[in-house]
Amino acid sequence: MPEILEITLLSLQISGIATGISLLLGLPLGTLLALGKFPGRSLLLSLVNTGMGLPPVVVGLFVAIMLWRSGPLGDLKLIYTPGAIIIAQVIIAFPVVAGLTTSALQALDPRLQLQLRGLGASTPQMIWMLWREARMPLLAALMAGFGAVISEVGASMMVGGNIRYQTRVLTTSIVLETGKGNFDIAIGLGVLLLTITFLVNWALTVIQQRSARKG
Repeated sequence: MPEILEITLLSLQISGIATGISLLLGLPLGTLLALGKFPGRSLLLSLVNTGMGLPPVVVGLFVAIMLWRSGPLGDLKLIYTPGAIIIAQVIIAFPVVAGLTTSALQALDPRLQLQLRGLGASTPQMIWMLWREARMPLLAALMAGFGAVISEVGASMMVGGNIRYQTRVLTTSIVLETGKGNFDIAIGLGVLLLTITFLVNWALTVIQQRSARKG
């Protein structure tokens, strides 16, 4: 039981940090892609949209090559650490948040920007008001980002190594127990993972709906 608790807490810590970093990176980029006009915008948007469908194992392979002891970032000694898993999960979730942010802001009435400018709003003030107006789909982007990483297994196995007491998370534990034929333990861990995912998304949905009622 203590080991399961430790695995659960590590899963939440890694995925929570990865989701937070993805939000910090994806929200500004998605805003830039939705509102900005600059050379290379279409290419960057295409890369983000492609990134939304990146196979986690490909991400894991790329991160493993970069962080391997003989790789370009090998001196950082991050391979087979929670930090390596966070890096891989950020790469997975970041395009999801950025792409959904772009879609959310582009769906707003374009006249809203003109009205805000007409009222004398500065660029930061205008962006903040647009974020407020699109807060419900932006929360959905946050939920999608968290869901993408909390349930991910391929990249976590490749860069984390599934090391007991160090990098073993819920998804990699399920794979391990299934491989050992311990289906009862694997099912229990699966139910726990689904419960955690439900509770986190339920909390975000409550916030989303309260925000919608306030208008």
